[in-house]
Amino acid sequence: MIKYCLPVLIAAFCACNKPQTMLPIKIDSDFEKADSLYNKGNDSAFYYYNKVATVSSDSLLVARAYNGMAIIQSEAGDHFGSQQSLLLSLGFLNESKEGNINCLASDYNELGNTSLHLKNFDGAIYYFGKALQYIKNKDYRLTILNNQAVCYKEKKQYPEAIGIYTTIIKGSSGNQKQYARILSNFARTKWLQDSTYNAAPELLTALHLRESEKDEWGLNASYAHLCDYYTISQPTLALEYANKRYAMAQQIGSPDDELEALQKLIVLGPVNTTRQYFVRYQYLNDSLQTSRSAAKNQFALIRFDAGKNREDNLRLQKENTEQENQIILLVLAVSFFIALAAIIVILNRKRKQRIQLEAQNNIRDSRLKTSKKVHDVVANGLYQIMTRVQYDNHLDREALLDEIDTLYEKSRDISYDRPVSDHAEFSAAINQLLTSFSTVTTNVLLVGNDEKLWDHTSERVKHELKYVLQELMVNMHKHSSASNVVIKFEKNDQLLHIQYTDDGIGLQPGVVSGNGLTNTGNRINDIHGKFTFDTHVSKGLKIHIHIPIS
Repeated sequence: MIKYCLPVLIAAFCACNKPQTMLPIKIDSDFEKADSLYNKGNDSAFYYYNKVATVSSDSLLVARAYNGMAIIQSEAGDHFGSQQSLLLSLGFLNESKEGNINCLASDYNELGNTSLHLKNFDGAIYYFGKALQYIKNKDYRLTILNNQAVCYKEKKQYPEAIGIYTTIIKGSSGNQKQYARILSNFARTKWLQDSTYNAAPELLTALHLRESEKDEWGLNASYAHLCDYYTISQPTLALEYANKRYAMAQQIGSPDDELEALQKLIVLGPVNTTRQYFVRYQYLNDSLQTSRSAAKNQFALIRFDAGKNREDNLRLQKENTEQENQIILLVLAVSFFIALAAIIVILNRKRKQRIQLEAQNNIRDSRLKTSKKVHDVVANGLYQIMTRVQYDNHLDREALLDEIDTLYEKSRDISYDRPVSDHAEFSAAINQLLTSFSTVTTNVLLVGNDEKLWDHTSERVKHELKYVLQELMVNMHKHSSASNVVIKFEKNDQLLHIQYTDDGIGLQPGVVSGNGLTNTGNRINDIHGKFTFDTHVSKGLKIHIHIPIS
C-alpha cells in the first residue's frame, strides 16, 4: 500500500525530481485497492480513487484520492485534467490542520509540475513557492527549489535561476543524486546565459555521479544536457549523446524523452538515417497523442459513471425518506393550522390598529398638503405682488387687480382641492414669474428659457418646477441681499438642468431650512430630480437642479 499522499511527482523537462511526501492514511478498502493497483501500473487505480472521492465522508481521504487521480492523469499526459483534480483536492483541505499539511504540499508541488509541463512558468513558480510553505524536509525543499530554478531558466531569467542554484548547491552535497541533478542544471543555466562558459567539466561530473548511482532518469537528463552543449562545437560528440539518450528513453519508458531524442537525431544524424528517425518520430508522436486522448476520455467516462451512480443512490435515499417526511408534514400541518388561527386573531387586531393610524395619518397629510399649497400659491403669490407694489413706480392698477383676483381664485381652488392650472405659454410664464422679482437693487437675468426648451416636458414637472423657482426667488429677495441673479436653463440627454446663481451673502453657517426650502426639496424629489448646493463658490449662492424631462 502507498504510505504517502502522492506516490510520484512528475519530472519536468528532464530536470525536476519527484519528492514523495510521507503521511499515514486511514484504512479504507477502496483506497488500499487503488494504491495497490497503482503500484502495479494497473489503469483501474483511477476508478477506485474516484470511487473514494465520490462516496467518502472523510475530507482528508477525499483530498488524497483526488491527489492520486491527478498523478495518474499527469502521467497519462492529461495535465489540464490533473490540475482540475488537484484543485478539487485543495478544496477538501484545511491548512490550519496539521494532518493536512503533507497533502497540501504534495498538491501544490504537483500543480507546479503540471504548470511547468503546460509552459505556464509564472504559475509553476507560484505553486512551487506555496509547496515550500508546507515542506520541512531538507531534500524535498532542495528538489522544489531546483524546480523553481528550472522555471526561471525556461523564462530566460538566468540570474534568478543561478541565484537559487548558488544557494542550494552546497546543501545537496550529502545526496549524490540530488547534487548531480542540481550541478547539471546549474552548469547548463550558466552556459545558456553565456555561450562561452565552459560547462563540460561540471556536466561530465554530474554524468559520472549518475553512472555510479545507476540513476537512469538522471542519466537521461545528463545525455540531453551534453547533447545540447556539444551540438555546435562538436556535433559528432553531440550525436553520440543523442543516441545514448534515445536508448535510455526507451529503457525507462518515457515517450516524451524519446521524441526529444529523435528530434536531435534527425538534425545531427547522417542523411541516410534521417528518414528512419523521422518515420519513428511521426509514428511515436501519433501513438502518444492517441493514447493520451483515449486516457482523457476514459477518465471522463469513469467520472461520469461515478456521478450517475451517486445520483441513483441519492434518489433511493430520497425515496426512503419520503414516507418519514409525510408523517412529519402531517404533524407540521396540524401545528401550522393552530398557529395560523392564532396569527389571524393577532393580525385582525393589528389591522384595526393600522386602519385607525392610517386615518390619523391621512388627516395629517391632508393638513400638510393644504399648508403646502397655501405657502406656494397664496404666501409666495402675495409676496410677489408686495414686491411689485414696493418697487414698481409705474404700477398698473388694473393689472394688479387682475393678479389679486387670480390669486383669490387660486386660493378658492385650494379649499376645493382642485388642481391649479395655468394655460399661458410656459416659457413666458416662467419669464414673467422670475423677472417680477427684479428691482432697482436686484437685476434678474434668464438664460436659455425659450419655448423649445419645454418641449416634451410633462405638465407635472412644469407645475412643480414653477413653484420651486418661485420659492428660490422669494428666498433670494428675503435673505440674500443679492445685486445680480442669473437663472440658466439647459436640456441634455432627457435631463433638464437649471442653475441658479446670485452674488448675495450666500448660505450662512448654522442656517436651518424653513418650510420653503423643505417644500422645494420635497417637490424635486417627487419628480425624481436632484437639488444640490455648490459649496465651491467663494461668494454668493449657486444651486443646481437636475430633473428628468418626462
